[in-house]
Amino acid sequence: MRVLVVDDERLARKELINLLNQNDNVEVLGEATNVDDAKEKIEELQPEVLFLDIQMPEKTGFDLLEELDFVPLVVFITAYDEFALQAFQVNALDYLLKPIEPERLTDTLKKLEKKLEDLKKEEESASKSPKSKLSLSDQVFVKDGDKCWFVKLSDVRLFESDGNYIKVYFETNKPMIHKSLNALDERLDEKSFFRASRKHIINLSWVESIEPWFNGGLVVTLKGGERIEVSRRQAARFKDLMSL
Repeated sequence: MRVLVVDDERLARKELINLLNQNDNVEVLGEATNVDDAKEKIEELQPEVLFLDIQMPEKTGFDLLEELDFVPLVVFITAYDEFALQAFQVNALDYLLKPIEPERLTDTLKKLEKKLEDLKKEEESASKSPKSKLSLSDQVFVKDGDKCWFVKLSDVRLFESDGNYIKVYFETNKPMIHKSLNALDERLDEKSFFRASRKHIINLSWVESIEPWFNGGLVVTLKGGERIEVSRRQAARFKDLMSL
């Protein structure tokens, strides 16, 4: 597995890298000292896994994840105790508490191996999309107040523009992220996501029913219950995609 270590403490980075290098199936691509450094290295090196410190000066580990379009698998490194960690409500793959115990790291690496195997199987069974596009098997990081989620794009049924923010619909959650719908539309795989209107992008796999609407438009009902109007300009393209 291809790994990047992000921590502002030099000794902590060295200690973790030394432990990781004892595993034959781990390739440490590099290390980063802060969020800006990490962003550059993630774009350049394309790691599969981030070992990410939460508490860093100026910007935190959460800040880094919010700035990424595509989020690799994440293992948080933190000095918080386990009780305090529950308050983050982040479904990261795992946490490592400082100082890191070798046995605990071994358990984490086993989890990572299994998760990476599962992801490879999903990618092989799914149709290949352009490398620059985000597919259903990719995950994004969403933070709203004190709550944080790693959300698989296959679980997101709708993106809705709200001023300078986007509301992300998944399960019973509707958190807001600071991003433009146009920028997001450019990143999403058009085979899986459709720009229904100026305000909405829908996940095609969540479409439950389609009805004719005024002036040649359509209304799409999603499995979550939302009814989204497809503009007349987009209706013809939507029908082609859905083979209507």
